[in-house]
Amino acid sequence: MTDLFNVISNFRVEGLPYHWEKYGGGHINETYVITLQLPNGSWKRYVLQKINTKVFPDVDGLMKNAVAVTSFIKNKLQTEGAYDRAQTLNFLSTIDGKEYLNFEGGCYRCYEFIDWGTCLESIPEPWVFELAGKGFGRFQKLLGDFPAETLSVPLKDFHNTEVRFAQLEKAINEDRAGRVESCGEIIRDYISRKHYASRIMDKLRSGEIPLRVTHNDTKLNNVLLDLQERKPLAVLDLDTVMPGSSLFDFGDAIRFGASTAAEDETDLDKVQFSLPLFKAYAKGFMEELSGTLTQAEKDNLAFSALLMTLECGSRFLADHLNGDMYFRIHRPNHNLDRAKTQMKLVKEMEKYMHEMEEYVKSLN
Repeated sequence: MTDLFNVISNFRVEGLPYHWEKYGGGHINETYVITLQLPNGSWKRYVLQKINTKVFPDVDGLMKNAVAVTSFIKNKLQTEGAYDRAQTLNFLSTIDGKEYLNFEGGCYRCYEFIDWGTCLESIPEPWVFELAGKGFGRFQKLLGDFPAETLSVPLKDFHNTEVRFAQLEKAINEDRAGRVESCGEIIRDYISRKHYASRIMDKLRSGEIPLRVTHNDTKLNNVLLDLQERKPLAVLDLDTVMPGSSLFDFGDAIRFGASTAAEDETDLDKVQFSLPLFKAYAKGFMEELSGTLTQAEKDNLAFSALLMTLECGSRFLADHLNGDMYFRIHRPNHNLDRAKTQMKLVKEMEKYMHEMEEYVKSLN
């Protein structure tokens, strides 16, 4: 195994490496917390990550994005006299001034560990989800005047729903794994909703919805929370930061967080859309972005939850039809089960859409 103490010593850290341990439950990058001892006998911790270059081959672009947006946030908060180091990730350069380290064939980055924050995998109470909404909303607000078009695109067409539906149709037509015949009902459910796919993309192309800096992976565990003070801290996992729509971030957060069941639940009776959780997140998100979002963004906020759920489900279904080539599976028909849970949520959101839209209007 690579000597992680040697790796960390190539960054501009304080102290001498003392201890390391694996950290977090991420499935893409390898993450470690390294403890260093300072000359006065105290300790300081850093996060060291080995970037998965198979998923993210453009490490230069990825790290330039991450450093650019975190530096922008830090500078803005310092100008306002409101900065503390828990409000954004603080990346360290290497001793020769680079944004990441090439070492023994691996690419590593380093940032300060934020000791008093908590990452949650599930939502114990609606107020916690409201905090997550505040965290991602503040991320959007602080980057509201960042030139989004200058960012690299680490994953092309990541939230382009038109492309995702084209990929699903291609998987249906090719039927590589011979599964189309057995999936007729769920295929019809998705294809009958193809007309949803262009709604946000059309408005992005026309400029009616502005291009913004987006996170694109707004799961609950990607925002650090101070549960004692009941406030959000830093937004984490910036690998998918790129130009996009604020609606992508809002919708994906709802898709993940406002479901009452796991993403791969086989008992669809347990899969329900939680309107109280939707309202909690929307409240936090909109409070932070008051006066920032355009009317077109506000008008499509509730719809974005349905669209991102539909998009994710279409990807699961396409992968099932292709023979499970992309998403990791742990049992037969795993991706099919995932596609079914997403469609159950889509159908529930369709029923609740008017109420969702009226609640968003009440927050304007």
